[in-house]
Amino acid sequence: MGVALKQRLVERALEEGFDACRICGPGDIPQVPDRLAAFLDAGRHGQMEWMENRAEWRGNPAALWPEARSVIMLAESYTPQHDPLEILQHRDRGAISVYAQNRDYHDLVKKRLKRLARWLIAEAGGEVKVFVDTAPVAEKPLGQAAGLGWQGKHTNLVSRDLGSWFFIGSVFTTLDIETDPAETDHCGSCTACQDICPTSAFPAPYQIDARRCISYLTIEHHGPVDEDLRPMLGNRIYGCDDCLAACPWNKFAVQARELRYHAREELKAPGLAELAALDDAGFRAFFSGSPIKRIGRNRFVRNVLYAVGNSGAPDMIPVAQRLVGDDDATVADAARWAVARLNTNSPSQ
Repeated sequence: MGVALKQRLVERALEEGFDACRICGPGDIPQVPDRLAAFLDAGRHGQMEWMENRAEWRGNPAALWPEARSVIMLAESYTPQHDPLEILQHRDRGAISVYAQNRDYHDLVKKRLKRLARWLIAEAGGEVKVFVDTAPVAEKPLGQAAGLGWQGKHTNLVSRDLGSWFFIGSVFTTLDIETDPAETDHCGSCTACQDICPTSAFPAPYQIDARRCISYLTIEHHGPVDEDLRPMLGNRIYGCDDCLAACPWNKFAVQARELRYHAREELKAPGLAELAALDDAGFRAFFSGSPIKRIGRNRFVRNVLYAVGNSGAPDMIPVAQRLVGDDDATVADAARWAVARLNTNSPSQ
């Protein structure tokens, strides 16, 4: 693929709404299979069986699609307009991860990827496949190999130009495209992301134990959360932004151009009492078009009840009490825990 066409590809990606476009080869992450195997062998993936079931593809993009010759890696910013950590001080409110405070990014990013892929086919031919966080693709290592950023000590991708707040998408193609230099590590001696983690989910720099990660616990983990971890969740009811927000490279973060990434007012600091009262129909209606809808009412209300229990507010006891007989056993367990915790921590006790 000629230099001129590659330049037009990058320009087209920016026109589509992406903030960066870099290229790597499918074989440019030889370190991933061993790292992934160690992660899985240690059981740090928790209940995410899909990581183990598709480990061969995740560790080797060439196995996912042997005909691919190039991987186009793209970044799209979703930088918050408000301080995502401020809500943690309001314990009667729920803290929702920034990326989930409006429309589902999977849909928005994939549409841009498909438009870019169609343009590429029209310009240069070849075949393409697009991915955004829904297939066994090692997006973060590929992003570093392509030069989008580097995997920081919290294992997320960090960019000197974009900070931490960006989604990653990829276009695999049978075209041979000149690759970009890989990015090097720029964390230095900083440990801000590790130090702020409420659950100590980082056993060592550049390593994560998903079983202790709040994002995993509130989104991927089904069934009751370990009682020792519940108090550490605070009022985080979907995901956690602490390690991202703590990164000093965010001083270079750019504002999200996509208005549908800007937070819906009702999701910046939703009241726990109102969220706990949602039945299945109410949950689906309230979170229509949101990634939160994917985890279902029961798992979400479980999270809300843990937050209720951590609120320290005795007037929240009736909120939890109403759910101790819930049809879902995990929700009922969370409600009983919340009632007991609030009673124990009540000033009148």
